[in-house]
Amino acid sequence: MANEGLWQKLCELDGEKTALRAGCRYLPNPERYIILLLNSEYIVNLQDKEVLSAKESTPAEFLEELCILAYLINSVDLPAANKLTTAQALPGGQFFFRGLHKLDTGKLEEAFGGCPERLYEIMDEFGAKRHTFGDASIELNVLPRIPLTVVIWRSDEEFPARASILFDETAAEQLPLDALWAAANFTIKALIKKSQTL
Repeated sequence: MANEGLWQKLCELDGEKTALRAGCRYLPNPERYIILLLNSEYIVNLQDKEVLSAKESTPAEFLEELCILAYLINSVDLPAANKLTTAQALPGGQFFFRGLHKLDTGKLEEAFGGCPERLYEIMDEFGAKRHTFGDASIELNVLPRIPLTVVIWRSDEEFPARASILFDETAAEQLPLDALWAAANFTIKALIKKSQTL
């Protein structure tokens, strides 16, 4: 079973306390959590050890399941600092977010660099709000206590497009770095997938 160690840890936790920490709902009989991931509801069924999309009743992808489980285990009842930082500036991030773990912002540059405003056309799908950084930027909640800010700078004759992903300063207290990396990457994938439907 994928993520078996995480399932084992989660099943040992008190459901109501975990839901309070994570900012989600816990329901008994059968034991399950209801949690928002990128503004979509997921059901975490402890009995069957599966994570399902509530809307489509389809299993979550591996990275989505990993992030949800890691978040339920690690999250803390702590408000956002409302101070943005890069992945590299998070504790331990300087060494983690490089090489294979570098955030794949190049795909955002390709998808939105020619027309950053397309970010605003898809933001409602993710329950995002506009920001004033770059040529276009939005803040969305990957998970209840994990806000993420995506910033796009337009390409022109002098400069290529640029994209950044910024985290709240508390992000590493809510999720381990590997799960934050996974969360950022599937957010990039979801934004690009949605933009292709325009």
